[in-house]
Amino acid sequence: MSDEQTETGTGWPQPAGPVRPGGPAGEPDPRPDAPDPDELSPLAPQGPAEPEQPAEESGTAPVDEGATVDLSGVSRSDGSAGPAEEPARSLALGRFRWSTAGVMIVALLALLGFTLVVQLKTTSTDPTLGATRQEDLVRILSDLDARENRLQQDIRALEDSQRQLRSGEQGRQAALDEATRRADQLGILAGTLPARGPGLTVRFDAGGGEPISADKVLDAVQELRGAGAEAMQISGSDQATVRIIASTFFLDGENGSLVVEGRRLAAPYTITVIGDPATMRTALNIPGGVVASVQRDGGNVTVEERGVVEISALHAPIKLEHARPVS
Repeated sequence: MSDEQTETGTGWPQPAGPVRPGGPAGEPDPRPDAPDPDELSPLAPQGPAEPEQPAEESGTAPVDEGATVDLSGVSRSDGSAGPAEEPARSLALGRFRWSTAGVMIVALLALLGFTLVVQLKTTSTDPTLGATRQEDLVRILSDLDARENRLQQDIRALEDSQRQLRSGEQGRQAALDEATRRADQLGILAGTLPARGPGLTVRFDAGGGEPISADKVLDAVQELRGAGAEAMQISGSDQATVRIIASTFFLDGENGSLVVEGRRLAAPYTITVIGDPATMRTALNIPGGVVASVQRDGGNVTVEERGVVEISALHAPIKLEHARPVS
């Protein structure tokens, strides 16, 4: 110990500790990684030192001093990709192209589905039925029901005929009976044979209103046909009678008369028809139908059901000049 230390009583010299470097003017060191002067003080409390963790637990692999580092996957300083980065970029571009193609396919499928839906709605919607009145729709529905019933009856009759024709020994007689029945039916439809059966009598009287026009009589005939009429004839007040068939025409005559197949009939007119009475009455009395139309013009329509009516008027068959049957 020096004499100076002895005289001043400073005792033993302090050990030299770490000194924080200062700036040019004595300011604290501006470096961000400079140590805190309080931490450098020997009087600062020191916490218990954490035990050193092994390399496996700390997540840091031990460094092998003799290992070599592969720098092939590291990007170059000029911005170009290394050899290991090229396949990854190619795969990423491939996935991007596939995603774009999938989006386009989905969009095309959606457009195709929308087009099909619009087309189905357009074809399934009938503009004529959409603008039809409720009364007309009821009439159309009634006609369709009656037509369906007739077709079902025809199907059952044809099936019965088929079974009879295939019944062995009775096949020949059954075929003859079937041919006779078909000939009678065709004769009634053509108006060349008389007929009788249940039906209606429909009387048209103008009263004090407008004369019964040919259009209204034709509408009544069409309604009756749609309801299953099998045979019809029309007669006037002068007892003139005309058989109504598929080719019958109606014209307005002079002084409110009616011309049917070239023959003049005087009002009032009576249509005699064979068929299901209830179905035909319903068809004539639907709202907005024939009866309502005649009554709106001041006329009157009288419908009577009959258990048996007779159709006696016949239609002269057309003489064929050129057509010949083929056997």
